[in-house]
Amino acid sequence: MASWNIKGQYMETCNCTLLCPCIWSNLTARPTEGACDAAVALRIDQGSKDGVKLDGLAFVVMLHSPGAMAQGNLTVGLIVDEAANDQQVDAIRAIATGEAGGPMAALAPLVGKVAGIEKRPIKFTQKGLAISLTAGELVDQAIEGLESAVKPGEAIVIDNVAHPVNSRLSLAKATRSRFHAFGIDWEDMTGTRNGHFAPFAWQG
Repeated sequence: MASWNIKGQYMETCNCTLLCPCIWSNLTARPTEGACDAAVALRIDQGSKDGVKLDGLAFVVMLHSPGAMAQGNLTVGLIVDEAANDQQVDAIRAIATGEAGGPMAALAPLVGKVAGIEKRPIKFTQKGLAISLTAGELVDQAIEGLESAVKPGEAIVIDNVAHPVNSRLSLAKATRSRFHAFGIDWEDMTGTRNGHFAPFAWQG
C-alpha cells in the first residue's frame, strides 16, 4: 500500500517561447533563452502522507536549469502554502523533492542545488481554460489554454511526454509570468511564453 497519495490540479509557466523544447526533445534540447526558469504549481485537492492530511494545500516548485534539463545541475526551491503546519510542510517537502519516492524522484538526480523552502499564501484559481496562481510576492503567473478546434472549450493536449507531473499536458500560453524567488528572476507579459496545465495523481 502506498504511504502517500495526492491528486489535484497543476499549472506552470516557464521562460521558453511556445512550445517549450523540453517537451518535444525529452529534456535534451537547449531552452529557447539558453537557460530555463520555471514555476511548477500544484494544488492538492485530496491527499495525505503517513496519516497527515494535505487536502486544500498548494505548493510551487521553482526551477532553474542552466542549459538543457537532461544535463542536470538544476537549482530547485520550494514554496509551500502558509496554511500548512510543520507536519504538512515536511510531508510536502518529501514529496516535492522526491525523497518520498514518486514522480519527482526521477528528477532528483538532475538537481545540483536545493535553494530552500519558503512559506507564502498561495492562491490557485481556475475558470475554464484560464488559470492563475500567486504565491505571496514570489510568484504571480497566469495561463490561457490553447483552445482546440475539434473540441471547443477544451485545450489542445500533448501526450506521452517526459514530464514529472503528468505524461499528458494541456498546452497554454503564459499571459503573465513573474518569478522573484531563490535567485530566479523573470518577468514577461507578452503572451508568447510557454505554459501547461493538467490534473495530477501521484503516489509513493
